[in-house]
Amino acid sequence: MLLALKNLFRYLRLKALVTFARLNVWWSGMMPNASPDSILQIPSRSGRNIKAHVYKSTSFTPGIPSPLLVNFHGSGFVFPLHGSDDFFCRNVSSSTPYSVLDIQYSLAPEYPWPACHNDAEDVVKWVLGQPDVYSTSQIAISGFSAGANMACVAAASTFPKDTFNTLLAFYPPTDLSMTPESKSPPEDDGRSNDMTAKMARLFDASYLRLDPDKADPRVSPALGPVDNYPKNSLFITCGRDSLCLETERLAKRVEEKHGENVVLRRMDKCGHAWDKRAAPGSHQERKRDEAYGLAIDMLMRPKQQ
Repeated sequence: MLLALKNLFRYLRLKALVTFARLNVWWSGMMPNASPDSILQIPSRSGRNIKAHVYKSTSFTPGIPSPLLVNFHGSGFVFPLHGSDDFFCRNVSSSTPYSVLDIQYSLAPEYPWPACHNDAEDVVKWVLGQPDVYSTSQIAISGFSAGANMACVAAASTFPKDTFNTLLAFYPPTDLSMTPESKSPPEDDGRSNDMTAKMARLFDASYLRLDPDKADPRVSPALGPVDNYPKNSLFITCGRDSLCLETERLAKRVEEKHGENVVLRRMDKCGHAWDKRAAPGSHQERKRDEAYGLAIDMLMRPKQQ
């Protein structure tokens, strides 16, 4: 009884803090405004529908199964930012044969770990069950921040090897066994303004409120095996991001296992999620275009056996 009350008060406290943070995002005008071609509702194991924005490839031919990129947005595992990758998704669908499903997944603290990963699994299984619509030998997976953690977990742990032909991981948290305070950006020049680091304790407490093992590879993919990662894998990190070094350590392990088709690129003078707020003509905009260009190039590579 006392434990149940303790857990209830813990949840209510996290719920209040996250609600305040969400309201701040809304008041700041940071809520996404996406323009997908259509919207899908994908069934989940919990009985709810998972919303997906559809970006149809400009080279799509009716009646021919399309290559598909399944994307998961950044959120800190708590923020409702579905649609924030609209520019990236449109870039992919207009520059490659890939159509894109941009997925809205369960958020903490209401739905803590492993709820979002269950959603990811349900979506990919649904896609694989649509061979007349999607080319199941050409399924790629991508994500930004928390969504990139989800993409790494799906590729490395949830699904068998070769389920995905490509992984695109933009600045993911990959080692949640480390405290946020123990993480520092490699470009520690006093200009990082890393809000992700400042809020990471709230993110982690909300996402992990059921107290899973933080060393579990489904929580911290950097601590798990790398055998199942696609040979075509791209890792983008940011010099002013406290998550940079843990992902670079993971990427180097993947590269050692799978060879030269694995690409790790650090974007200098860029903070976490810099691509979502890059000013026109700025260094950050040039780095965003470079990073997205690397993603396009990776998708266009033939599948490595």
